Amino acid sequence: MGGFSFELGRIDGAARLGRMFTGHGAVDTPAFMPVATQGSVKSLAPADLIAAGAQIVLANTYHLMLRPGHELVRELGGLHRFMGWDGPILTDSGGFQVFSLSKLRRIGEDGVEFRSHVDGSLRTLSAESCIAVQHALGVDVLHPLDECLAHPATAIETERSLALTLRWLGRAVAAHRAAGAPGALFGIVQGGSHEALRRRAVEETCALGLPGHAIGGLAVGEPKPVMYDVTELVAGLLPADRPRYLMGVGKPTDLVEAVARGVDLFDCVLPTRNARNGQAFTSDGPLNITNARFARDPAPLDGECSCEACRGFSRAYLRHLFGARELLAYRLLTLHNVTFYQRLMRDMRRAIAAGVFDAYRSQFLVRYGTDPTSGEAGD
Repeated sequence: MGGFSFELGRIDGAARLGRMFTGHGAVDTPAFMPVATQGSVKSLAPADLIAAGAQIVLANTYHLMLRPGHELVRELGGLHRFMGWDGPILTDSGGFQVFSLSKLRRIGEDGVEFRSHVDGSLRTLSAESCIAVQHALGVDVLHPLDECLAHPATAIETERSLALTLRWLGRAVAAHRAAGAPGALFGIVQGGSHEALRRRAVEETCALGLPGHAIGGLAVGEPKPVMYDVTELVAGLLPADRPRYLMGVGKPTDLVEAVARGVDLFDCVLPTRNARNGQAFTSDGPLNITNARFARDPAPLDGECSCEACRGFSRAYLRHLFGARELLAYRLLTLHNVTFYQRLMRDMRRAIAAGVFDAYRSQFLVRYGTDPTSGEAGD
């Protein structure tokens, strides 16, 4: 497995064109990572992801640790071989899932003790074991255990949480370097909506000399303008020569706004989860295919999309599939949404390369159904 590096290309305003190199291939940035929570992007095979244009996927440390177990994945050759995906894989820390899914948990200096949502067994996740799990999975980019607070949180609560996250980070870096394992460890910048704490988080995280950085603690209930302001603040403070990953933010309008603020990597369950609920993302905004108005509509989901769903099937047929609860409905709509997201990122890369990103951004927000001055997404 080769090393990790990042090449920064053209910059247009704060929007950045880049390329991230990993042991399993390169990723053109800005990039969106489809979420393969349990080693699978729901309803899609690796060939579908390639057809959609995906270059990298995200898997979840917490879920894979619990089922099927990271040691089993290691025994069977690592996560790439296990899931049949030859491209880069990034894993999150599992911290968000521990805090959001576990009803019984205890947070302390050593880490987190929690009840598994799978079988109720008592489990622990420490700064060191979080890294060990990701080493066993054999991923290309890994993350340290961190604490993610919901909005709003007081400055005192956030400072305590940030201090713990930074101590865990120091231990994670030591464990990763001592193991000598491949894979790039990114630092996660927390600090809530408090500017002073975000600045402290950036300073202390960047002092460790890590190859990339994630912006955590957003899309957790804060108002949209706050999310944009914090993103702009943190991205502007992070080193220009290393990739910046905004965790869990994924509405199309938010991706465009975050790229405009200097972010390179994204992930979110929206394109897959919403597909299973009948929502398709299109060039003219989202639509719900289960609506009665599509019952006799012969048009494709999106006339500008080249995915299998848009090439071969009408809105009327897709609505029928959802009404009949046919499994094909979920695959086709998921494939369409993942393709839409990859096309969105590709279009942004082209606009940055041409030096016209600001014009592209304005045109996209108007067409997609968002007033660019409002700070509110239309989807």
